[in-house]
Amino acid sequence: MNAILNLTQHAASPAQLEAGVIDLMGELREEALRHLTFDTLPTGSDIVRKARCLAAIASHLRVPSAMIGGAPYLMGPLEAALNAVGVKPLYAFSVRESVENTLPDGKVVKTAVFRHLGFYEA
Repeated sequence: MNAILNLTQHAASPAQLEAGVIDLMGELREEALRHLTFDTLPTGSDIVRKARCLAAIASHLRVPSAMIGGAPYLMGPLEAALNAVGVKPLYAFSVRESVENTLPDGKVVKTAVFRHLGFYEA
């Protein structure tokens, strides 16, 4: 099983963890989240800088691949930055399933559950 670094804002699901995804922890996670988050309209150079910083984290950890996702305008530059440091960018593929649960009072709650099925290589 190859390590897949999680470079998204969300914790990996149990199925993704089973598939080899590794969540960042502590200061590295906080740093990654800073680079994945945009609170103001970014410039092109802001986006490229953040993509390169995320790629540097993956390179430093010497992982062969990284699961990416987030702001669409970041993904292209992030793919390029990861490829430049020899890390393969991957997108998680999941299907949305609707689950209905009946509560004790008879109300029905419908929930969307995402089931991880694999990865798409960018």
